Amino acid sequence: MSSSLQAEGLCLRFPENLPPHANFSHELAVQMLGRAISLATQVAFQPSYIDKPPDGQIYLLFIPGGINFPQDGIRYMEHEQRYTIPLQAGRELEVIEARHGFVPLSGEMAASRVRRRYRLIKGGHPFLVLVHYSRGQPMAVPPALQAQPVRQYPLRQHHNEPAVFVLGERQGQRVPPSGPVGGMPPNVGMGGGAGPGVGVGVGMGVGGRPDAQAMIAQQNREMEALERRSQRERSGSMNPAQRQPQPPQRHDEEDSAEELEHISTRTLALTRYRRNHELMNEVFTHAAFGDKQPPKPPVPYSIFEKAELENRVELLSKEIEELQAKSAARRSAREREQQGSDVSMDEVGVVPSVVVA
Repeated sequence: MSSSLQAEGLCLRFPENLPPHANFSHELAVQMLGRAISLATQVAFQPSYIDKPPDGQIYLLFIPGGINFPQDGIRYMEHEQRYTIPLQAGRELEVIEARHGFVPLSGEMAASRVRRRYRLIKGGHPFLVLVHYSRGQPMAVPPALQAQPVRQYPLRQHHNEPAVFVLGERQGQRVPPSGPVGGMPPNVGMGGGAGPGVGVGVGMGVGGRPDAQAMIAQQNREMEALERRSQRERSGSMNPAQRQPQPPQRHDEEDSAEELEHISTRTLALTRYRRNHELMNEVFTHAAFGDKQPPKPPVPYSIFEKAELENRVELLSKEIEELQAKSAARRSAREREQQGSDVSMDEVGVVPSVVVA
């Protein structure tokens, strides 16, 4: 991929269109990023642009370190906010959020577009990035910014750029543009793609709108089928001496519907239902059969013992009596001293003066 096209926003993107989500949770991002690692070893990423994506659109990109996020045709009026979310098993999810975006020269008078980027900085591959576009709180767009485009149009053609394997044993291997789109096997995808015997319109509802549940189920089935095939291949390549000759199997056709019923989405939903049922059962059981009469509060002085209080009262009474006795003794001594001083003054008297005639 040429540096000039890369500067204009060309990036390595997963070749399939992922099913759109109006609300994209952190749990779903972690789940998709975990499965994207195995997919990236089987599917070549296609150089492509991101330009004015619609609401709910999701992209899986491969962005090596030191390369800025590609231009997507949207101007954001606030700087990106970055935060991390700790997960189980020592993993960390990084979320980078840009708010108040709008498309210049499109007539948008309110900047309400939101872009969130997700990647596993611990416990995953930090170069695999999920991008989700949605709407948030609107902000008025200044007229001066409304007339300033963020990229040059029309976008330059890039049909001669080959697809590239970004992970696995074939990392760096290029796939000619004349081959299959993105070097993708016929039954590999993250959702919305064609499975065995199924056309491209899988998961499409009435009027061409995607059925979210069908697309998610298709996504999980395809990704789990790929994971099982990769695990079988790894186990066979690690122990070639112990591998017994087996008749050829058609994995794509022999993945029975009964086996694919146990998908991760169903298991997760069942687990959440059981957990929520136990919590609500505990709440309602206490409300229905618990003690309706709250216990009476204890007497304020119940923390004291009567015998101990009586002993302390007795000791204090004795101390008071002793202090009163000492005070009476001091008072009587003081009175005696005052009386003695008065008597001595009376005995001395005053000598009258003699007048000589």
